Amino acid sequence: MMNRPPNEDFSLKETKPHLGGGKVTGDKLTSTYDLVEQMQYLYVRVVKAKDLPAKDVTGSCDPYVEVRMGNYKGTTRHFEKKQNPEWNQVFSFSKDRIQSTMLEVTVKDKDLMKDDIMGGVLFDLNEVPKRVPPDSPLAPQWYRLSDRKGDKLKGELMLAVWWGTQADEAFPEAWHSDAAAVSADGLASIRSKVYLSPKLWYLRVNVIEAQDLIPNDRTRFPEVYVKAILGNQALRTRISTSKTINPLWNEDLMFVAAEPFEEPLILSVEDRVAPNKDEVLGRCAIPLQYVDRRLDHKAINTRWFNLEKHVMIEGEKKKEVMFASRIHMRVCLEGGYHVLDESTHYSSDLRPTAKQLWKNSIGVLEVGILSANGLSPMKTKDGRATTDAYCVAKYGTKWVRTRTIIDSFMPKWNEQYTWEVFDPCTVITIGVFDNCHLQGGDKTAGGGPSRDSRIGKVRIRLSTLETDRVYTHSYPLLVLHPSGVKKMGEIHLAVRFTCSSLMNMMHMYSQPLLPKMHYIYPLTVAQLDSLRHQATQIVSMRLSRAEPPLRKEIVEYMLDVGSHMWSMRRSKANFLRIMGVLGGLIAIGKWFDQICNWKNPITTVLIHFLFLILVLYPELILPTIFLYLFLIGIWYYRWRPRNPPHMDTRLSCADNSHPDELDEEFDTFPTSRQPDIVRMRYDRLRSIAGRMQTVVGDLATQGERFQSLISWRDPRATSLFVVFCLIAAVVLYVTPFQVVALFVGFYVLRHPRFRHKLPSVPLNFFRRLPARTDCML
Repeated sequence: MMNRPPNEDFSLKETKPHLGGGKVTGDKLTSTYDLVEQMQYLYVRVVKAKDLPAKDVTGSCDPYVEVRMGNYKGTTRHFEKKQNPEWNQVFSFSKDRIQSTMLEVTVKDKDLMKDDIMGGVLFDLNEVPKRVPPDSPLAPQWYRLSDRKGDKLKGELMLAVWWGTQADEAFPEAWHSDAAAVSADGLASIRSKVYLSPKLWYLRVNVIEAQDLIPNDRTRFPEVYVKAILGNQALRTRISTSKTINPLWNEDLMFVAAEPFEEPLILSVEDRVAPNKDEVLGRCAIPLQYVDRRLDHKAINTRWFNLEKHVMIEGEKKKEVMFASRIHMRVCLEGGYHVLDESTHYSSDLRPTAKQLWKNSIGVLEVGILSANGLSPMKTKDGRATTDAYCVAKYGTKWVRTRTIIDSFMPKWNEQYTWEVFDPCTVITIGVFDNCHLQGGDKTAGGGPSRDSRIGKVRIRLSTLETDRVYTHSYPLLVLHPSGVKKMGEIHLAVRFTCSSLMNMMHMYSQPLLPKMHYIYPLTVAQLDSLRHQATQIVSMRLSRAEPPLRKEIVEYMLDVGSHMWSMRRSKANFLRIMGVLGGLIAIGKWFDQICNWKNPITTVLIHFLFLILVLYPELILPTIFLYLFLIGIWYYRWRPRNPPHMDTRLSCADNSHPDELDEEFDTFPTSRQPDIVRMRYDRLRSIAGRMQTVVGDLATQGERFQSLISWRDPRATSLFVVFCLIAAVVLYVTPFQVVALFVGFYVLRHPRFRHKLPSVPLNFFRRLPARTDCML
């Protein structure tokens, strides 16, 4: 068995950073400025130049600007043959790295051999003004170019120079001295960015029937089915049981579509004429821009679509004119569903697609990404180990990416981001990665595309946070390798969840977790798995086309793609979670056995008296139970968790897994370890066991939710439950037992007319309770 290295510390640590120029005292921020440490930067905005002298034989120049501060320098892009260029680029230099008292801004002429100096401007740092947001931006000024002796030269340069912080609006677009190894032209790959996931829709295609299909061979009964294609998604109906020229199906096909709609829905009616041989009887293309959008469960109108048949005439594909076949369908974009692109255990957004169905936000989530500590070296550059780290945070449809800190194992980002919160029972995911695309490094040594390496990630469930409290902790970054679990460093975060309306947030605990359509017309487990795979592929493809791209490996790691695969380690961990839940019942059984065996005579006598009272006065049974739960909930308040949950290696069985189990977990699918016949059986076993693993995990989740009722893991849910227990104890005390029994019995046996398809309030409350899935590695 594999043991944890003695020097590895996988625990969560509370930190006391200076935030916003102040510090955290008693979980409250003494400064209202920010959730990050205030960092001073020298900003230089190079706007434009005019009347530059001619340097080339053509009578013009190829100007660019070099901004130098000690050993650090940044350069703008250059223009060819332009004496009045406009750059409008911003440079920033961290005050901690400044080793000079003068700022030098030089205009140069790009040349093949040696760049000519056309003049410059010098600034004394002691005379640079300070600007504190939200002051108005500093207006740029014209400065006359001069040589090193101070003599005036031809040409002027428009500049703005000021001291500021990372709260300055120029910070995200600036070239940073942290990235001194990258020119301004390559800035896009290292600076911070905000991305939005594409708006995803479920596309429902209800194929009803077709008419007047004309097969080429009219001596046989056609075996007709419909194939639907949307992008790289392809589905087909079953073969119609009515083998005529007017087949019937009445079958639903579900796709994932993303706005803006780039590809039409292609439908083809095909005839199975022989094994592995199909004949196309007609096709039609439906642009999604013109498809009806449904917001509720009401059926939309059906439509007939004409089918076009193409024939080959002299080697060219042409439409067949005399063709009257058509297909009857109901096609709509479902706006009442939430398109699941994340693991259901770690969802950060539960809103329906249609914005008309959204409810008001209940609060704001603020996250300050402060720094990282002790990062592992991820690659070798110029013969030495190095790491170029950046963070990605995902909540709802908003992704954020911090700037890349070049060549540092202890990077400091100090960037703050804000999200609107619509549901407290959601999870934010923060990942740390190594940038492998600097200096044109888009290819590996073998010629393949380079991939950004994962350093680790953190998940935080909002419902486990107290409102208005600032959480400042250092989270371990853990990654599982074939050799075992490895700590890749620590990330320091400051998190604050602010509630705008306590009543609205408490009301959310009685609402269904997913939109109503998921319960009125539920999707099957197989459909959800397939649709989630398609959704993650669409999101990763769209974000990889942004500039700079958020690459596929990043998106898939953040969305937990592949987490459903079989793992002996996860199966053991889920089994131990169930045993942990059942441990409470086992403890009660042992305690009762001790009562029966008079291990403690005083306790046994007290139990006899209690039993006698409850038998004589049965109306006290339920009030006593609820009052007891209320007292236990209040008692456990003293030991309520004070820190947010984090990755738990012991819970995940990651610290004592056998090497062969890890080898199986990291094996390819299909397997590459065994011969063909064993491979087939092995893959089948992994697929079945993966489903069993999910079921076992779900059972453990339900049991852990029962435990969280009185554990104060979710302070709002426990508060609601404890208050309910007190009210229930009082109401049941004053209400005759017979009345309560009749009410409960009649309610359970009520007529179906009085039942609703939506889950009940207690069930909605229970499903929103946190489980330990957030701590699973």
